[in-house]
Amino acid sequence: MESSVKRTQRDYTLAFKLSVVDQVEKGELTYKQAQERYGIQGRSTVLVWLRKHGRQNWSSASSGLAMPVPIKKPSSAPAALLTPEQKIKALEVQLREANEKAQLFEAVIDVLKKDYGVRIVKKPSGKSSRKSSSRG
Repeated sequence: MESSVKRTQRDYTLAFKLSVVDQVEKGELTYKQAQERYGIQGRSTVLVWLRKHGRQNWSSASSGLAMPVPIKKPSSAPAALLTPEQKIKALEVQLREANEKAQLFEAVIDVLKKDYGVRIVKKPSGKSSRKSSSRG
């Protein structure tokens, strides 16, 4: 790999990290394939990103906290049988994942704006894209 460029940790933007994590979690690449494709030198760098930014539980212990409650409950455990604490934990997991997804989308938008000059206009909430587009 004489033509590969050595990179430092500072070179990786949040958007880049989130993109790599997303590709690995979707199964498009293994973490080792991502390392090779993007010239990431550290053997555990992608794994660290997966633990920090991933939606799946990539760590053996969730930073000393109780194990996360899965979002999709098995059919044998209807929501009515969950304790309020279990429901709260499930909702906290859903909220965290929604926030991470929003952060990913914002990072993608930033990359599109900065690197590709794409102009993205956010519509005010409550406005339907079908009503505002006119055909004629």
